Amino acid sequence: MSMDKAIGSASVRLSKKLTRIINFYLKPYHITTEQWSVLRTLNESDEISQKELSIRSDKDQATLTKILDLLVKQQNVERIPNPIDRRSFLVKITPKGARVAEEVSPYLETVFEKITIGINEERLALYQEVLHSLEDNIERLLEENN
Repeated sequence: MSMDKAIGSASVRLSKKLTRIINFYLKPYHITTEQWSVLRTLNESDEISQKELSIRSDKDQATLTKILDLLVKQQNVERIPNPIDRRSFLVKITPKGARVAEEVSPYLETVFEKITIGINEERLALYQEVLHSLEDNIERLLEENN
């Protein structure tokens, strides 16, 4: 089997299935996996710039802007003027958004417990190690090509 099929296609397939199942479980909260990753990042941060949020949540600026627009509309986050740079905004989670994050976080932990049933901690640790190695190699390749 080619590496493309064994790693590339398998990773894409898994990512799509994970997104589909997590979106299903997030539906009652009226957020998507993309919105959740931003909300979770903000819940772990203080007021941060949109650029910093883009880096921390691994979202490009255009995608992040759309996600933030939806989260602002839902009153889960707010944009506030940046006192240091009037051309930009800081983003922070609202009390409502913090409540959503506090509810969703343990809920998703139980979902991931179901997803990982039958996989012991040692194998999960190895999986994470391999994922980090792949990600590091990809980052290195991206840097070489820029």
